[in-house]
Amino acid sequence: MAFKKRFTPRKKFCRFCADKKLPLDYKRPDILRDFITERGKIIARRITGTCAKCQRKLTREIKRSRQMSLLYYTTVHATYVRKRTI
Repeated sequence: MAFKKRFTPRKKFCRFCADKKLPLDYKRPDILRDFITERGKIIARRITGTCAKCQRKLTREIKRSRQMSLLYYTTVHATYVRKRTI
């Protein structure tokens, strides 16, 4: 009998600590969108792999970007989501 290989997940790493040139700023919503679900929720650090320090900074910048109207709070306000009418 052949032995089955067990699935071993890759080690997660913080994108911001690995690449110091990657800016974590509210003015860059293209980067911040990677850490938000399509419903508008901030993704937890255990899923994204960011460190605790960068996750706190990331959360702060996402909230600032929402306040400045660079990111949406919910998908209802997004232009690419349309309501279905019957």
